[in-house]
Amino acid sequence: MKLLLTGFEPFDKSNINPSDQVVRAIAHEKMEGLELCPAILPVDRVRGPQMLIDAFKLTRPDAVLCLGEASRRMALSVERVAVNLLDFRIADNAGEKVMDEPIMPGAPAAYFATLPVRAMYESIRAAGVPCELSLSAGTFLCNQVMYTILHYVAQNRLTTPAGFIHLPRLPEQVAPTDALGPSMGLETMIVGIRAAIVTVRQMLGEFVPRIAEQK
Repeated sequence: MKLLLTGFEPFDKSNINPSDQVVRAIAHEKMEGLELCPAILPVDRVRGPQMLIDAFKLTRPDAVLCLGEASRRMALSVERVAVNLLDFRIADNAGEKVMDEPIMPGAPAAYFATLPVRAMYESIRAAGVPCELSLSAGTFLCNQVMYTILHYVAQNRLTTPAGFIHLPRLPEQVAPTDALGPSMGLETMIVGIRAAIVTVRQMLGEFVPRIAEQK
């Protein structure tokens, strides 16, 4: 199985993004029956989604798993749904702060993740990593790229499953600040994401030949 695994560059005055570090760490691992295609996306409302679609077209993956940082999350959050809304609390790295705008005018209001979210959630918890199922991917770039890839797959009548997992901040992001909040160690995140990837591979393995025939 070929998996497109994406993270984001640092943003909001930080020089670290846990999703970037997790993707880079896992990209160096060899997992049986799996070819990983890593990509780090810019936190840019135009370039980020476009780079994701470009990576999808280039790699022609059997599944897509996107990762991103959510500073208020206390656990890995397996996202169930992406909504057609841009409503930025902060500006992206291009200085754009969008409010109350659709990602794609006239497109569906929302898309559900098509990865096996319940099984991923259970496998992450079984690996000893705190995890939750989430009904909101927010309205920033994380939600935007999740919506974008699900919309692209649907509009092109593909069967490629896709989804998103939010990560807490790293301890080194939280420690220097006065506004303390939740965090999780990098190795713990890696264990959880690895468990999710193994679950995707196991559950989709029997369907990969059929998916490949449709490409």
